[in-house]
Amino acid sequence: MRYKLLGNSGLRVSELALGTMTFGQENEDGVADKSTSRKLFHAFIEAGGNFIDTANDYTGGTSETHLGEFIASTGERDRFIVATKYTANMRSDDPNGGGNSRKSMVQSVEASLKRLQTDYIDLLWVHMWDSVTPIEEVMRGLDALIRSGKVLYIGVSDHPAWVVSQANTLAELKNWTPFIALQIEYSLIQRTPERELLPMAQGFGLTITPWSVLGAGLLTRKFNKKNFEPREREAEFERLAERRNEKKYGPRELGIADAVAELAEVSGRSSAQVALNWVRQKGTIPIIGTSKISQIEDSLAALGWTLTEKEMQLLDEVSNIELGFPHDFFQSRNVKKAFWGSTFDQVDRVRPIAHVDPTRMAR
Repeated sequence: MRYKLLGNSGLRVSELALGTMTFGQENEDGVADKSTSRKLFHAFIEAGGNFIDTANDYTGGTSETHLGEFIASTGERDRFIVATKYTANMRSDDPNGGGNSRKSMVQSVEASLKRLQTDYIDLLWVHMWDSVTPIEEVMRGLDALIRSGKVLYIGVSDHPAWVVSQANTLAELKNWTPFIALQIEYSLIQRTPERELLPMAQGFGLTITPWSVLGAGLLTRKFNKKNFEPREREAEFERLAERRNEKKYGPRELGIADAVAELAEVSGRSSAQVALNWVRQKGTIPIIGTSKISQIEDSLAALGWTLTEKEMQLLDEVSNIELGFPHDFFQSRNVKKAFWGSTFDQVDRVRPIAHVDPTRMAR
């Protein structure tokens, strides 16, 4: 396990994050019981992992409760980077039981601190955009939590790029604490964040922590075309789509799954490891979440090797998407000529890493 700086901060986090959405109760569908959850936690930390992701609403709060107990049992709370989220409604009949408001924020953080058995949250994510709370209210409230010592860093999850841009620009102007990380869905199956979210994150120095890096299970060996007769494979595929409550997967996605499986077979690795390493080698910190020990062991084994440049290129090509306007427009030959003349290929367009003024980091 290696460690990376999280965004424009000095925080060192493991190159994989443990997702605890599956930490739940016995007899719950698709979750790990307490005993299995404890084993998943220990498998991750024994591999050197220190970055653990949860949320106030995961398994109705049980995820935070279990995680708090597991960490307390180690007697080493300060070794872990505990990330949790607020936004989800925990009182379904109360319009203020969730959302991005400061009231929801404060109430959620206080409840999370109790469930996690801790005095502070290392990283608080704004879970998703509620579309109504003024961004000034969100950023001012988050900054107050940081100044109180209850939260150390903040991140943003599942927001439009323009909202995140507005938030961090406002924070800079007001001398409030900015977001340092962005959590989004990103995988070989879901590459649309490359249109706006990834360039925005790069511009603001945000670390990407993607979820669903295996395409909700599509990018695993079990979907290899060799494992199913055509009709069986389509039926299994439809069941997967129903579990996601979506019908967005089709021939393109199945083709990507086949390419991953074929590359895995050639390299002697698992399909999950191939898909995970593609995301990891894009410079992100993937979130690995599972309800089975065998699956987390497989994911952790991806750290022992990397895809070659040719293998990355192959996967890039098979999963390629159209970036659309204005990105494709800027890459057209006539536009390049109009703005660059004949010098386009002579200009190094990679900017040096921006210097971080340490005086601005002091609060």
